[in-house]
Amino acid sequence: MVDVGGKAITARTATASGRVVTRPDVVALVRADDLPKADVLATARIAGISGAKKTSELIPLCHQLALSSVKVDFEFTDDAILISATAKTTGQTGVEMEALTAVAVAGLTLHDMIKAVDARATLTDVRLETKTGGKHGEWTRAGVDTLAEPVGVRHQTAAVVVASTAGAAGEREDTTGPVISEWFEARGYSVDDVTIVADADIASELSRVVATAPAVIITTGGTGMSPSDRTPEATSALLDRELPGVSEAIRLRGLAATPKAALSRGVAGTASGTVIVNLPGSPGGVKDGLAVLADLLEHLVAQVEGGGAHE
Repeated sequence: MVDVGGKAITARTATASGRVVTRPDVVALVRADDLPKADVLATARIAGISGAKKTSELIPLCHQLALSSVKVDFEFTDDAILISATAKTTGQTGVEMEALTAVAVAGLTLHDMIKAVDARATLTDVRLETKTGGKHGEWTRAGVDTLAEPVGVRHQTAAVVVASTAGAAGEREDTTGPVISEWFEARGYSVDDVTIVADADIASELSRVVATAPAVIITTGGTGMSPSDRTPEATSALLDRELPGVSEAIRLRGLAATPKAALSRGVAGTASGTVIVNLPGSPGGVKDGLAVLADLLEHLVAQVEGGGAHE
């Protein structure tokens, strides 16, 4: 088995699909629950959920996962029963195989239920549709495949993500995001957006923003030791290269003003060509961080894009 012990713990989801092709009259029987065996869809749904939970027993070398949710749904066309399964967990490895196994087992159960009236029914097109979480973030079959073909970053574009549970709930005014946005614009960057999310949602939001391929993402908030502070973990899960010198320089700058700066766990690095830097959530911490980046950002981005001198 692959050792995933060093990977960051992130929220992970996967959705898979498949279809059972059969005759129109059989589809009608399933929809009307008029087959000799028990409730066809309910039985197939339970089978799919059970299959997802037993994936590590069925597929060699799959990790045992603590699934937080498995959902199996069905739709109909004239000659097919469409299956969709979504699996969720919070852990160090993905749930793609669990979602795929749920579809496969649900489909086989459907075949077993209808074989008496259509032995020629076919389970086909079992495939992964979407996944989120982990180092590579979001992947969708219909969109950008960030695992195989990372999109080129968009030059002179930036995004700002604020991790603040109170701010996301409208209970506290955000004073850091607009400052960072104005700082970017003063340097000729086009800022896609300033988003404010609860700390619990920082991993999924960062994955979404990375998939849009801005040149730079600056986050603020969620870098301390509070139980809800998860920004460094969410960022590290996406990074392909770290920039420890940048985060250490930001902490050093803050230490000149307050010893509490040593408690910041912010990280920096690149993810598929996008530079990501974590800043603390305080106005002072943001000011210190931007002061450090003012002397580094242009050269850093040029290097990442392949055009800067290696001094």
